[in-house]
Amino acid sequence: MLQNLREVLGKLRRSQPTPKFCPKCESPEIHLSSRFDIWLFPEQYVCPKCGYRGPIAMELEKEKEDA
Repeated sequence: MLQNLREVLGKLRRSQPTPKFCPKCESPEIHLSSRFDIWLFPEQYVCPKCGYRGPIAMELEKEKEDA
């Protein structure tokens, strides 16, 4: 069980961040409102294209290949 946990944590460290998109206009320009988000304050995303401001952002994940 500990080995499985190590594998999962290792994959998380090596994986690239997933692209985020605005949930309102689907723009990829969405970003955190402050560099202190997540660390000091709850995360707050801002979209300069449509003005969205909120805690939700869509993420694009790669589909897993069948082994």
